[in-house]
Amino acid sequence: MSPDSPSARVSQPGRELLEEMRRWPIFDPHSHIDPHRPAARDLDEVLGYHYYTELAHSAGMPADDVAPDLPPRARAENLARRLSTLDNTVQYSWLIEIARTFHGFQGDRIGPEEIGDLYDRALRDRDSDAAAWDESVWKTSNLEAVFLTNEFDDPLEGWDVDRYIPCLRTDDLVLKLHEPRTIERLKAATGVDVGDGEGLREAIVKLFERFVARGARACAISLPPDFAPRRAAPKRAVTPLRRAIRGLDLRPDEHDEIRATVFWTLAECCADFGLPFDLMIGPVRNVYPAGVAGGRDLFDRRVSLYEYRELFNHFAGVTFPVSTLSPDAGAELVAYSWIFPNVLPMGHWWYSNIPAFIAADLKARLQAVPKVKLLGYYSDAYKLEFILPKFEMYRRVLAETLAEEGMSMRGWTAERALEVAKLVLVDNPRRIFPKRAQGGPAAI
Repeated sequence: MSPDSPSARVSQPGRELLEEMRRWPIFDPHSHIDPHRPAARDLDEVLGYHYYTELAHSAGMPADDVAPDLPPRARAENLARRLSTLDNTVQYSWLIEIARTFHGFQGDRIGPEEIGDLYDRALRDRDSDAAAWDESVWKTSNLEAVFLTNEFDDPLEGWDVDRYIPCLRTDDLVLKLHEPRTIERLKAATGVDVGDGEGLREAIVKLFERFVARGARACAISLPPDFAPRRAAPKRAVTPLRRAIRGLDLRPDEHDEIRATVFWTLAECCADFGLPFDLMIGPVRNVYPAGVAGGRDLFDRRVSLYEYRELFNHFAGVTFPVSTLSPDAGAELVAYSWIFPNVLPMGHWWYSNIPAFIAADLKARLQAVPKVKLLGYYSDAYKLEFILPKFEMYRRVLAETLAEEGMSMRGWTAERALEVAKLVLVDNPRRIFPKRAQGGPAAI
């Protein structure tokens, strides 16, 4: 083991836990992987991950240096000239681990001198090479299942749904139903003439039927911090829905009524079809309009799960895995998971996905939330190569936390610490997002 290897930065008890965790398969319950093109075909698809472009832009790189119309190699070379400005970040460490694990890179820094050779090593420009590469990355990473992010009108065909699990993403239905294009997409996807509230519900039910038939194990949505779910009032929503479906301008209160109606209908379908409803709460869109793609959204501190109390109480039979974007929202998520049987803390999302925030949240969750409710981590990755280094980062924090909090502070054996780790990483995700019989209810 080299002095700068990841394991060398973990205490001896933590290192022993980490080595065992690395033997377990990775169950990833949320990603943005394209199942038709899961692994990167060139280094630009790695460096184009928004973490690198937004950090480099923040450090002075013009957004035009990674413009979509540039050749892929040029974008990678432009970004490589800026990597030295962000080599202190954990995101940079993911890049080094990808280069070493998948492309035989031997160095500890990537810059203009290294980028040409590394780009050539990472290039998979033939279909035969690409298919073999997808399989190689899958096996090297020891992946078991990767959940997707599927728009409601995705075709859901052409991939192995036992590996790449469909997940019904519903942001557009709730937040953009007033846009004519959304209505057109919904009609095309379901064959339902969505003319009123009854037609809308029929269409949503058909979406759930199609997704469940193709092996979906969850419904998911990302919601702004000022969203407040409330019980739907179908009669009150009739006129706003008709106006939206006809493309008419809506008042703010009519927008709110439509959003509430659609969201509540989704929760009802989750109850009927036995699907968990993943809630990712907090992003404010387009705070920095001049930013690079993916680097324009932030959060504020208006998020409160108190606004979700009626939802959690009414749908006691629906499991709500919850992620909050603001790092200081973690204590509230712990408290709600402590009290509500159907609320589960899930992963460490986006701006909270750095070891400092993970360690604090993880310690609180381990101290306060029943271990059978902990959904440890998800990658949020756009390419398969990122799943392994991201999970490795989390496993290191988990190993160190269990070694200190469990073994040192409470006198646990290594075996007991590993029992908890396996629940957090593997057993809980498998149980909470079970494989179903084709088109049937969730397995028990």
